[in-house]
Amino acid sequence: GFNAGSALKADGLAIHAFATTAISAASGMLSWMMMDILMAEKPTLVGCVTGLVVGLVAITPGAGFVPVWASLIIGFVGSPICYFMISKVKQKFDYDDALDAFGCHGIGGFWGGLATGLFTQTSINSVAKWNGLFFGDTHLFIVQVISILVTIVVAVVGTLICIGLVRLFTPLRVEKRDEQVGLDLSEHNETAYPSFNGLD
Repeated sequence: GFNAGSALKADGLAIHAFATTAISAASGMLSWMMMDILMAEKPTLVGCVTGLVVGLVAITPGAGFVPVWASLIIGFVGSPICYFMISKVKQKFDYDDALDAFGCHGIGGFWGGLATGLFTQTSINSVAKWNGLFFGDTHLFIVQVISILVTIVVAVVGTLICIGLVRLFTPLRVEKRDEQVGLDLSEHNETAYPSFNGLD
């Protein structure tokens, strides 16, 4: 709905965006499942869903610009990149990302932006000024790299400003004991899911 409906039209380009989105999501799910099997010797439902989301994130910049066959590559390559970020890089640097937003959405988005610069074809969407790198033009790839770098700077500066403002009113983290007890009890004095008995 997001990719196919973003132009507010029901035309051939919307169908193309829908197809690339669905294929990238499916191939992202498949490759994450394969990574689970290779690394942990069994697929997991959470892994499958995570791979599906990575496929969606990665195809979003280029859904209406890349060939359908390229969407399979974009999703399939995106999942191992994000899997590595979550399983190795996050553990190495021990940064706090409980929902793996940076590992999936950040890195998946970076890959999707680069892939748009690799696979875009002006014949698919006339809005594109240049073809991608794999079709003989370097302009779009360079623009995509620059846009990703600018996005990183804006995100870092914006986040630091938000952190500075929040610190004026409240601590950024709860105490270690409150974290161990659980924020449902320590912050709200209630249990959010009383029907669950050890399943969470």
